[in-house]
Parts: sequence; C-alpha cells; structure tokens
Amino acid sequence: MTNPDVIAFFDEATFTVSYIVSDPATNRAAIIDPVLDFDPASGRTSTASADRIVSYAKEHELTIDWILETHVHADHLSGAPYLQRELGGQTAIGGGVTAVQTTFKKVFNLQALATDGSQFDRLFSDGDTFDVGNIGGRVVATPGHTPACVTYIIGDTAYVGDTLFMPDFGTARTDFPGGSAAQLYHSIQKILALPADTRLFMCHDYKAPGRDEYAWETTVATQRESNIHINKNVTEEEFVAMREGRDSQLGMPKLLLPAIQVNIRAGRLPDPENNDVRYLKIPLDAV
Repeated sequence: MTNPDVIAFFDEATFTVSYIVSDPATNRAAIIDPVLDFDPASGRTSTASADRIVSYAKEHELTIDWILETHVHADHLSGAPYLQRELGGQTAIGGGVTAVQTTFKKVFNLQALATDGSQFDRLFSDGDTFDVGNIGGRVVATPGHTPACVTYIIGDTAYVGDTLFMPDFGTARTDFPGGSAAQLYHSIQKILALPADTRLFMCHDYKAPGRDEYAWETTVATQRESNIHINKNVTEEEFVAMREGRDSQLGMPKLLLPAIQVNIRAGRLPDPENNDVRYLKIPLDAV
C-alpha cells in the first residue's frame, strides 16, 4: 500500500497545524484545516499562513483535490476559500455541520444563512470514502467536541482534529453547543481501534508542561498507552467526570466569536456592506 507524504504547517498565533497530504505517485493532494490569519485587535485579515501552503503546493507541482475541515473551528478562521481560489479542490466537512449552523445562526441572528451545509462542496457521513491520488481515504465520524467532528484516515495516517491532542496534553473540551464528554469517549475509542502503527496528526499543540518543543504527530499505540486523559486504563465514567470537571473551569477561546461565524460559512467572510467594509458580529450577553 502506498502511504502519503505529509507536510505540516504550524501557525503559532493560533497553535494550529495545517497539513498537505499527498500521493507521491500522482502528485495529487489534500489540504487539511487551513488557517486565515486574523488579528482581533485590529480586525485585519492576512493570507500569510495560507500562502505558505500555496507556495509549497506550486513548488512541488501538486494538484489539490480536497480542502478538508475536521470540524467547525472555534480558534481560527479557515483559509479554505482563499486556497480554493488559488489551488482548486473541493471543500468538505462532516455532515454534522448542519447542527452547528442551526445553533449559531440563532446566536448571530444570521437570517440569510442556509443551514443545510451547502456552503461546502461535500458533506461527509461516517464511513464515506474518497481518494487522494491512488491512496484511499475514509471518514470516521468522531463527534463529542462538536457535532461536526470527523477523522480523516488516508493510507497509514489519520487526522483527528481536536478530538485528541498529544498524549501529554490529553483530549478536547466538550462544553461547546452539541458537545458531549460521553460521546467524545466513544469517538476516541474508534481512533484507538485503528492499527497500532497508524500515524495520528493533531490539529493543535500547546506544549504540555515540561515539553520545550511543539509536536503534532504520534501513533495509536502511544495514545493507547500514555494519553493522560484516556489511556487504556481509563473507564468511560472516569473520563466523563474528568472532562466535565475540567471543562467547567475553562474560558472561551479568544477567537470563538469571529471564527464560528466565518467557519459555519465554510470560511467565507461576510459580504461587504454599502460602505465596502465587511463586519463581524459580537453578540452581547448571549453566549
């Protein structure tokens, strides 16, 4: 079996890791979880992070077939529309995005927002398949952090979004609308049931205490043995109690409000108003 080449692009401002996953035999590729730079203090956007991906893809003559989102991110704006304009490819996300859209349409009073996922080119269901060149891909629904979370398995690699972090950092929070610690526990079991040597790629890293370097690649075997939240010795009851207790102490991600209202639109920014300026909403006392 041919396995993919994986190149990671780390955005330290949001602690996000984006990936180009390519088939070396055909030079066809997928981009996973791209970032649009956003400064909340000034309201300015930039494509610096996405341009690193564009440059790499063009330099290596890659044909982009897919731009894949593991979920509706609450910690960065998606760079998918910009990358699609520059490189092509279909945008895709888990079908649970419709539940996220329905929830946040009300929060932001986005009366014109379609809540059928039609902003994306493809909505994936659990078990759906796709190809990256000659390498087969498979979608595993892994909700719990959000209803739209999916894991993409491509060859011997899996892209887990926020479901898991590096073993010394643990697992995702579950206190967002539609989140569930019990559901996350069962989703993680699906990932840990993959072959032990499956390479797992995280969407974020925050450097766990005592670790000096950022890291985002591990294996199923390592997660089974040493994840501090959910190794093989942790029961569902223990995990749910730990996760819900931790989540009750967490603050909101600083980019949640701008990120969600952009990412439920598949990364598209709001249309300019009659002064040619785009605006994001900040709901007061509503979240």
